Amino acid sequence: MEAEGRVPGPPLPAGGEGPGADSHLAAGTLGTARGPLLAAADVLSLDDEEDDLEVFSKDTSLAEVNSFSPSVPISPSSMINQYKFEDGPELRDLFITVDDPESHITAIETFITYRVLTKTTRSEFDSSEYEVRRRYQDFLWLKGKLEEAHPTLIIPPLPEKFIMKGMVERFSDEFIETRRKALHKFLNRIADHPTLTFNEDFKIFLTAQAWELSSHKKQGPGLLSRMGQTVRAVASSVRGAVKNRPEMFTEMNNYMETFSQKINLLDKIAHRIYKEEREYCNEMKEYGPIHTLWSASEEDIAECLKGIAGCIDRCCRATEKRMAGLSEHLLPLLHEYVLYSEILMGVLKRRDQIQGELDSKADALANKKTEKDLFSEEIGKLEDKVERANNALKADWDRWKQNMQWDMRSTFTNVAENNLRYYEE
Repeated sequence: MEAEGRVPGPPLPAGGEGPGADSHLAAGTLGTARGPLLAAADVLSLDDEEDDLEVFSKDTSLAEVNSFSPSVPISPSSMINQYKFEDGPELRDLFITVDDPESHITAIETFITYRVLTKTTRSEFDSSEYEVRRRYQDFLWLKGKLEEAHPTLIIPPLPEKFIMKGMVERFSDEFIETRRKALHKFLNRIADHPTLTFNEDFKIFLTAQAWELSSHKKQGPGLLSRMGQTVRAVASSVRGAVKNRPEMFTEMNNYMETFSQKINLLDKIAHRIYKEEREYCNEMKEYGPIHTLWSASEEDIAECLKGIAGCIDRCCRATEKRMAGLSEHLLPLLHEYVLYSEILMGVLKRRDQIQGELDSKADALANKKTEKDLFSEEIGKLEDKVERANNALKADWDRWKQNMQWDMRSTFTNVAENNLRYYEE
């Protein structure tokens, strides 16, 4: 991997079992409660019935899903032990926590701020600890500044400003906590990035008080400058296909198109399974008390009916625990990578825009539309810009791909473990 600096999180195991295999295991366990997985499996078989999630293990030298052979132990504990992995050493000098959400009501708006605690041993920081409060708009500003400074690096996604209708109410405890976790992950992914972590705007975000941050924001590019950047980006995007795009980036585009399609499918299927589990749990909550009431009028079978009521109650509690695991681990992870797929497509487009600018200058030089010496100098600068963009994206791509595989592997393994515990109960 060409990534500059450290890669956060433990390395992938050398044993050859990758996220593709794990996702088959977990998906197979995910829907077995009442059979929804059969439909899920049918939906996922887009191109290859033998490997519905091949995009997660493509070009990664990881084991194929048929690595499950008859010789593999089939007991639950033995099966899960096949997928245990050790946490590698992690050298970190920047620790960030997002907590303590607080509501603010003014005459014109209602918003939430979050406390951002930072602890660091870096010499460029004036203190070892900082505590500031930030609202969602401040996080949006930071993301925009990172994209502006590093157009071909993969900036972590933020949770959307608005939520899907009918899911949870805005400003509810559930919504605020979900957003807090996502903002916490956003900042820590930046802190773990070998380049983004040293961005000056990121440092200001972590350390400046509210009035200082507000003053710093006003120093950004003016409206006309931003409009000019937008016009140039649009003009570049409509030039057509890039002529001299390296094969590597064509492969990245193809990979991301497939990845986007399949991660969106996984996200929809996981939400459908969660919805069915919730309906099943609600039915059990109604069904159990009926048997308890029934036992009061049937002396001969009262004990049997009470036993059934107790069993239903235990099943209901176990289902609630499994639902909590889905909502806390699987659903947020899948949705994060849905957002990542959109970000990656945008990064690849920005790389193509830089390439397109170089191509147009080279065509103009070939047609001798202007002085050769002046144009040759511009082309040299653009060639350097393209090379820097390519190198940055290649290194970040390898890093993102490894982290994605690790996230998928650990999350689907967690889901499988939760399902095994559920059936044991």
